[in-house]
Amino acid sequence: MIGKVVVITGGASGIGRATAVAFAREGAKVVIGDIDGRGAEETVELIKSTGGTAISVLVDVTKSADVQQMIATTVDRFGGVDCAFNNAGFVGSTAGVVETTEQDWQHALATNLTSVWLCMKYEIPEMLKRQRGAIVNNGSVVGLVGSSVAVGSVASKHGVSGLTKAAALEYATRGIRVNAVAPGMVRTPLAQRMVESLPPGAEQAILGVVPQGRWCESAEIAEVVVFLCSDAASHVTGHVMPIDGGWTAR
Repeated sequence: MIGKVVVITGGASGIGRATAVAFAREGAKVVIGDIDGRGAEETVELIKSTGGTAISVLVDVTKSADVQQMIATTVDRFGGVDCAFNNAGFVGSTAGVVETTEQDWQHALATNLTSVWLCMKYEIPEMLKRQRGAIVNNGSVVGLVGSSVAVGSVASKHGVSGLTKAAALEYATRGIRVNAVAPGMVRTPLAQRMVESLPPGAEQAILGVVPQGRWCESAEIAEVVVFLCSDAASHVTGHVMPIDGGWTAR
């Protein structure tokens, strides 16, 4: 990864921050795009404090102009794009089919799915200039199996799985690999706040669906993303990899 240029969206905290730190540790130059400018800059400072190279870009990944500017800034600063982790997204409403509002539905699709398409739309042309590249999209276990709640997340994350496979097939002979990770229960600041708002015992009930019986740490996701972008995964494309402690093995 030494000298590779990596774009990471949603890098202000959680999985995105852990992945940015992991790429920088491997010698990559990291561009962190996030709507949370302060958090993104904190990630940059964290990387710089250990001798790494990183910049932050304020970006709303649901807006084409913002994504284009993020990629343009990357090219201007570092000369191109080698790898990308399209990670930005959110859980959103936990409502079912009927209770989900149109606003919540559109927001889920825009943030979790359209954003991934927009990022690839502008990342891929730059990768083609280098005749190689690796993209990892952040999906979810609910992009592999169903759920009776959070219908917007389920639909959008299934979309990420399909979009990943479509892009992998389209660019398989042009040097660009496209994969996705499908995290299960990950201990992020957002997840921690959600659990703290639930009744006593809820955390244990949630973890009851995980055969390993524990939370996944953001750093565990990061290691898989780095692997999928590395030459060690040179024959891996179109794969949606669960990182879920056995959840989808049932």
